Amino acid sequence: MANVLKKDQIKTRLGALQGWKRKGIEITKLYEHKDFVRSMGFVNSVALLAEKANHHPDIDIRWNKVTLTLSTHSAGGLTEKDFALAEEIEQL
Repeated sequence: MANVLKKDQIKTRLGALQGWKRKGIEITKLYEHKDFVRSMGFVNSVALLAEKANHHPDIDIRWNKVTLTLSTHSAGGLTEKDFALAEEIEQL
């Protein structure tokens, strides 16, 4: 099982991720796209990364807006897995 990161580690890792915010034991980001089709394309790309990492975000889709939320539920908080996946998503 992954180790939960400490407050200072979370703050450092979050500082390197533009637009991501901490909400309790989760990190979240809203992405806006031109339209629904582009939003769904983005979600499909995220799904491929998530499957490869075996770590799956919560995804909320609202036409041209996609909100991603990451947390390692099995560890009870934020771990390296969350930030590693967030960094990969940022490369899309």
